[in-house]
Amino acid sequence: MSNSSYPNEFLLLPFADTRELQLLHFGLFLGIYLAALLGNGLILTAVACDHRLHTPMYFFLLNLALLDLGTITTTVPKAMANSLWDTRAISYAGCAAQVFFFFFFLTAEFSLLVIMAYDRYIAICKPLHYGTIMDSKTCVNMAAAAWGSTFLYAVLHTGNTFSLPLCQGNALDQFFCEIPQILKLSCSDAYLQETGLLIISVAVASGCFAFLVVSYLQTFRAVLRIPSQQGRHKAFSTCLPHLAVVSLFISTGTFSYLKPPSMSSSSLNLLVAVLYSVVPPAVNPLIYSMRNQELKDAVRKVMSGCFSETINGLFSSAYHS
Repeated sequence: MSNSSYPNEFLLLPFADTRELQLLHFGLFLGIYLAALLGNGLILTAVACDHRLHTPMYFFLLNLALLDLGTITTTVPKAMANSLWDTRAISYAGCAAQVFFFFFFLTAEFSLLVIMAYDRYIAICKPLHYGTIMDSKTCVNMAAAAWGSTFLYAVLHTGNTFSLPLCQGNALDQFFCEIPQILKLSCSDAYLQETGLLIISVAVASGCFAFLVVSYLQTFRAVLRIPSQQGRHKAFSTCLPHLAVVSLFISTGTFSYLKPPSMSSSSLNLLVAVLYSVVPPAVNPLIYSMRNQELKDAVRKVMSGCFSETINGLFSSAYHS
């Protein structure tokens, strides 16, 4: 195969052509990225430091925060750098790494959301057996299975995608490297094998989605049977944020990949990609902390502790000077 079938670099889709809009895009993405770092970082710190949050639900939430940080870090910094330096290029190796990490973090997050739905189902529908079923060993094994299986899955898809000869140039119709966009550049019929793998992935994801729906139907039936209003409120406060995160994740991702070709345009592709790859990692911490009093108290404690240490440090420095 000639070297021209494997370009040295790819050209990403720019957000804007004028310098002012490029800088505006840089500032907007910088703000979203910093918000995601702050929100997910606070959740990680709060769960790790507060012993009251050392439960299965918050253990999985800690894993979700890690995956959110990984997802947004895979795409946004490169997009910011391209806007700041007025370039579109990404190296072949950089594109392969971006495809691998994005696919890995995204599929791992979906797997973890399914596990979290199962955790809420057991907690509400079988509360007397919750401690036995969701013990620490089981939780660690489930999280490890999600990370490990999706890692191997991402290796398979990335290796298969970048083994294909590319005959349609090197310009991608997206602001980051994504498997469907790379398949558009492949030679005729060479992409069918990877397309088959993606169809299998959709089938597996559909099965997981059916499990999510059944789990939540059973969970909400059990919640509505709780006699006390306080008990129902507590149950809903742990279920509704997770359901909101799942809905945002699935709806934006499904629309991105299954929208009809007639609706496809560069501006719409950019908007939808931002909705499913950039927005969820930034708003997930806000969704989870809105109705969860335990998490809000722990985050408040972390923030007040950091503020106190900062003030003490400033006074100490001023005193010694």
